[in-house]
Amino acid sequence: MTRMLERSGLGDRTYVPHSKLYLPPRSGLEEAREEAEQVVFAAVGDLLARTRIRPDAIDIVVTNCSGFCPTPSFADMVVNRFKLRGDVRAVHVSGMGCSAGLIAVEVARNLLQAAPRGAHALVVSTETTSFFHYNGTSRSMLLPTALFRMGGAAALLTTSSTRSTPSRSRYRLSHVVRTLTAADDRAYRCAAQEEDGEGNLGVNLSADLVAVAGQTLKANIATTGSRVLPTSEKIRFALSLAARRLLPGTGSRLYVPDFRTAFEHFCIHAGGRAVIDAVQTSLGLRDEDVEPSRMTLHRFGNTSSSSVWYELAYIEAKGRAREGDRVWMVGFGSGFKCNSVVWECVGPPPRGDAASGPWADSIHEYPVAISNGKNMA
Repeated sequence: MTRMLERSGLGDRTYVPHSKLYLPPRSGLEEAREEAEQVVFAAVGDLLARTRIRPDAIDIVVTNCSGFCPTPSFADMVVNRFKLRGDVRAVHVSGMGCSAGLIAVEVARNLLQAAPRGAHALVVSTETTSFFHYNGTSRSMLLPTALFRMGGAAALLTTSSTRSTPSRSRYRLSHVVRTLTAADDRAYRCAAQEEDGEGNLGVNLSADLVAVAGQTLKANIATTGSRVLPTSEKIRFALSLAARRLLPGTGSRLYVPDFRTAFEHFCIHAGGRAVIDAVQTSLGLRDEDVEPSRMTLHRFGNTSSSSVWYELAYIEAKGRAREGDRVWMVGFGSGFKCNSVVWECVGPPPRGDAASGPWADSIHEYPVAISNGKNMA
């Protein structure tokens, strides 16, 4: 884990009296590049300092940013700034939405499997807000502008851990599950970058978003559950499914497996309160299970692909990560897709590291009461 930053990404603002809005005077390539460099360079620099890994020890760089894809790429920016080796394998993932951070983890894992043992992969997840600030009046396209915030995270993956040579890693990657429903037109169009009637570019979120997210989540859960759930939960689910098929008129309910038997911690993408509510209901989770997601949304907003890392940082800052604990990261993204990553904690962070992360100045204030009146304490 590394330092993560939060900022509006709008820079200096100009007040427009008649509209009662603050709008950025400029939101072009220069502002977006400056925003990206501020987040990415700070996160990577802090990660290298904490891990004491020299830049020339990095073998793989995987960056992701959905909306802003400059030339040279994000990965090239990192290579140039930190003077990485000429043979480093650099990959940038773009246009994959808020779940791109988990895709980047899978890309890094696959590249590590083909690299010599002991290789290091740097994964950087971020999203820019400057370049695609929406200046129109369409309500469905104004929502992303109001909800999304600048943020980013950097993580280091390695294959160097062996019984004779233990590593300083905090987590072991157990599973990666990806679900894509882009073949369905409704799912494909529910979150799309487009122009409004006046030619203003923005991201349009359709009314089908929550429903599509729920359906995609169910498909992802089916695959993830088959890999992580204990046998007892699998049997209960199979019996309830058989009962529904053999006795359709009895009104028997389909058993929802208890995923708390497989995971101690949940990092659900902080895409919005409705998304978190839907996942909590679908999985039958307690308020404390989704506390990291709700508090991350409250403190940092939707930082897109990096939000799950803010949530993991919350768990660590609260001192809840213990050796042997399993963490389920769930991300949603345009397309529409739902991606999952399962981690096993192999060593909690040193107390100083957890206390100096993105929650360092506010963790003592959380959890807080949220707007619907529920107290997360």
